[in-house]
Amino acid sequence: MKFAADAMLGKLALWLRALGHDTTYEKDIEDDVLIRRSKDEGRLLLTRDTRMVRRLTPGEYLFIRDNAPIDQLRQAVSELGLSVDSDEALTRCLRCNTALTVVDKESVKGLVPDYTFERTSKFHRCPGCGRVYWPGTHEARMRERLNNIAGEGNDRTKL
Repeated sequence: MKFAADAMLGKLALWLRALGHDTTYEKDIEDDVLIRRSKDEGRLLLTRDTRMVRRLTPGEYLFIRDNAPIDQLRQAVSELGLSVDSDEALTRCLRCNTALTVVDKESVKGLVPDYTFERTSKFHRCPGCGRVYWPGTHEARMRERLNNIAGEGNDRTKL
């Protein structure tokens, strides 16, 4: 499932990318341009803008009710039936939305901290922006947060 998030949903866009969903987000995009692009690219528009919703038909958008990113993500997961534990999780760049590629360890030498380079064998790189990713405690924390959202639903901390 592909999404386009409006200017009010930057953190939700980041977490949908973390789940592996192709999610575009531009902070300073005109409503007309966002609507046209989401339709042209076959994206479900995620919005908190009631004026924008009036210009769309059901099935073209999901109106996000809450202000809190954790509750926004819960709503999207629940209403759209998204999985939080799929193999697609953590396969997209959180910064630019590009699908990550597995890269040879030597290719990231000097791009990651020496400690990380010495103790990590698996690296991913974004072909779009060049950002390097590796499994670590940050990944474990993200997966735990996502599992809490899917599970009992009582994780009230900020995303």
